[in-house]
Formats: sequence, C-alpha cells, structure tokens
Amino acid sequence: MRRLPPLGAIEAFVQVARLGSVKAAAEELALSPPALSRRVQALERFIAKPLFARRHQAMVLNGDGERLLAGLAPVLDALSDAVEAMTSSTDVLRLRLGILPLFASQRLFPRLGELRAAHPELHLDIDTGGHGTARLGDGLDAAIVLARDIDPTLYAKRLDRNQVYVIGRRSLLDGADPIVRPEQMASQTALVHRDMPDTFAAWRTAAGLGEIEPAAVDLFDSGALMLEAAAQGLGIAFMHESHFVDAGDPRLVRLFDIEAESPYSYWFACRPRALQQKPVKLFHDWLIRVLAVE
Repeated sequence: MRRLPPLGAIEAFVQVARLGSVKAAAEELALSPPALSRRVQALERFIAKPLFARRHQAMVLNGDGERLLAGLAPVLDALSDAVEAMTSSTDVLRLRLGILPLFASQRLFPRLGELRAAHPELHLDIDTGGHGTARLGDGLDAAIVLARDIDPTLYAKRLDRNQVYVIGRRSLLDGADPIVRPEQMASQTALVHRDMPDTFAAWRTAAGLGEIEPAAVDLFDSGALMLEAAAQGLGIAFMHESHFVDAGDPRLVRLFDIEAESPYSYWFACRPRALQQKPVKLFHDWLIRVLAVE
C-alpha cells in the first residue's frame, strides 16, 4: 500500500481550506497557529506542491489545493461519521437548536415532518431563549438567528432575503379615515422588533420621507405578539414580507406599495467544527436544501 500523509496534516489542510484562516482553523483544532502551519507545510512537502496562495491574514486555495480538497473533504467527513457512529451509545442523534419562535412556527415546524421522514434518527431540542450565536458551543449546537450579518469566525448560511412591510389592521384601509399616504405614519405608533431596530429607518428611506418620525415606537421581542398587536389596532408593525405572508391573517393588510429592502436576514449559524458533527450536518444540509437562498 502506498504510504499516506499523517491524518493530522490532512485535517489541518481541510480546516484551513474551509475557514480560509490559519488562526480560525487552529482554534477549531485546539492547536497553536505555528503548529497548524507546520502540519499544512508537511502535507505540501509530502505531495511536493503548494496548496495555498498565502495572503495577509488569509489562506486561499490554489488549483491544486481545490482539487485535493474535493477529494479529501468527503473522505474525512465519512471517517468522522464512522468514528462517531462507533462511539455513540445510542441510535438517536440529538441537535440542540436555538431558534426564534416566529421562524419556528411559520417556516420550520410546517416542514418538520419532511425532516423526520428523511432522518428519523434525528431529534431536535428546541431553545427559543434568544442570543443564539453567543451560546453556540455552550448549550447550543446550531442556531437560526435574525441579523444583519454574522460573526466571521462562525459558519453562517443566509436563509432568506426580504422586504420590509408596513402591516396594520384591515380597518386602517377600510375605515372612515384610511391610511393611504406614507406621510400619515407621523400620527401612528410603530411596532418594531428589538432584533430589527432599523426596519423603520429602511422603510422611511425607501419611501423618501426624510426624517419623519412616528408618533411613538413600541418595542417587542416577539414577532407573533407584534402581529397580534397590529391586528388589535395597537400600532403598525414594521416586519418582513415573509412574516406577513406566512401569517395568513385576514385581519391584517399591507399598507403602502413601497419596495424597501430589509437589512436583516435569517441565518443558520454554528461553529465551523460543529459541521463535522452528524446531527448538525444532517440538519444543515436538509435546511439549506429546502429553505436557503443564494
């Protein structure tokens, strides 16, 4: 049998290739950056070819590196899965998932039957406590969060892109004094989610309203309660198009036909090394297949 390079060198190469950073890969493998660099260099000496274009604070695969990664990464993942399967004491795979309640009820739970059918061994522990990315690796394996962007040291995949909708009670259009002009927002209470504080500003800019302010701003930490408050006539909610469409609530209407791109998206996030864990990888691959956008 032909002699193979050390497994540690292969693992170091794959991690650097995936993360694009020696420092980040070293943290994932619990090595010092110099030690990890030596492992990558050992692999390059073994195959007698450079694998990266080395740039300031970044490592970018060259053509040879891309070909090697395509061959090695699936094998390394399969090896990790095989070892995990042999060392697991149960046939049940468990994922600790942090998720916002509105996304869970509107977009995840309606499709969980598909996930169970595809992976009956995978079970989810659902945590709606918030602060998902801050708790990754400390109580959570993965999280679905609403944010502008994600800490670059984490793995992240965008799940949607959205428009900001102005959502109100139907009587605001059908009543005696209908809300038909954007300028009328100055007399209304705006309902805004704490995780999406800039939704009103994004809509105001798209509407060309300068510095106009609502009469008051009420903050919520629950999207479901925002929709209910809007339906009860307690204010006008600045939320995502998907929140309005998925709610399907006949009490609610969209006010104003104004295109306003949201600065926020839903993201799947985890620590890069967590993708090597079978429950995380199974859920990630299924989720991206059914929900993600480019």
